[in-house]
Amino acid sequence: MFIFGEKIKAVPTEEGVKRKVLGYGGNLMMTEVTFEKDAVGSIHSHLHEQVSYVTQGSFEFNLDGYVQIVRQGDSIYIPSGTRHGVKALEEDSIILDVFTPQREDFIK
Repeated sequence: MFIFGEKIKAVPTEEGVKRKVLGYGGNLMMTEVTFEKDAVGSIHSHLHEQVSYVTQGSFEFNLDGYVQIVRQGDSIYIPSGTRHGVKALEEDSIILDVFTPQREDFIK
């Protein structure tokens, strides 16, 4: 399966945050999340395991109460049920998220 990013419409999720579901199948899903400067991905948790990779910009990343600055090229593993959230430190900061199992709530 080929997925062409320019053909996928970004969906607003929170103020200043947009998400594209880039691909999913089997037990995997990949999304691209773009943030305006100072936009927040609220603290939350879910049953899915997640790996996040910063493709552009930088974030203040909260992983279960531990806060760390992450930049382009950094990644984060988030175990199932772990509370986490971010704040974008630069304009057009982007995170690539991979989930297992798929986030059924992201599929319409």
